[in-house]
Amino acid sequence: MTTLLGLLKLFWVFFKISLFTFGGGYSMIPLINQEMIANGYLTDEQVFQFIGIAESTPGPFAVNIATFAGFENYGFLGAIFSTAGVVMPSFLIILFIAAISDKFIKHPVVQKVLDVLKPAIIGFILAAALNVSIKSMIGDPQNFSFSWQAIVIFASISLLSVIFKDKFSPILLILTSGIMGLFLYLL
Repeated sequence: MTTLLGLLKLFWVFFKISLFTFGGGYSMIPLINQEMIANGYLTDEQVFQFIGIAESTPGPFAVNIATFAGFENYGFLGAIFSTAGVVMPSFLIILFIAAISDKFIKHPVVQKVLDVLKPAIIGFILAAALNVSIKSMIGDPQNFSFSWQAIVIFASISLLSVIFKDKFSPILLILTSGIMGLFLYLL
């Protein structure tokens, strides 16, 4: 019975995160971090590591991190419950919108709400990117440790992105980052 309650709580945590976050997986990072630590599911370091894993595995970021966090706490059932929790709000909202789509999306109030949400979504994504960047380059701010390898990788990939613009595929950037990481961190 305790496990069932734990699984339901895990489902509810990811359901809330998904329901109250707009803009996709990356805008969920602040809430995921807060909820995972507050509920004792993951440490700050584990959240950071799972973000890295979720970013580099195929599939939607939010689904990946929910699955990893659920599996870490409750095994296979935890992965199922947390994944269902993160997917369910979007599924229900899309189901509802599909039923009334034409009138709903074209309504001026809905358009205004979507216009107002865009800057907030961008802010959430930028805050998450900044947080992940700082943690990957300097580690824990309380125990400052400088990672020259992370900065070299970041600078190199940024430079390649600017130089080659659209000619350098994201897959090639990820592979290049991974190879550089293996090489630089094994030195």
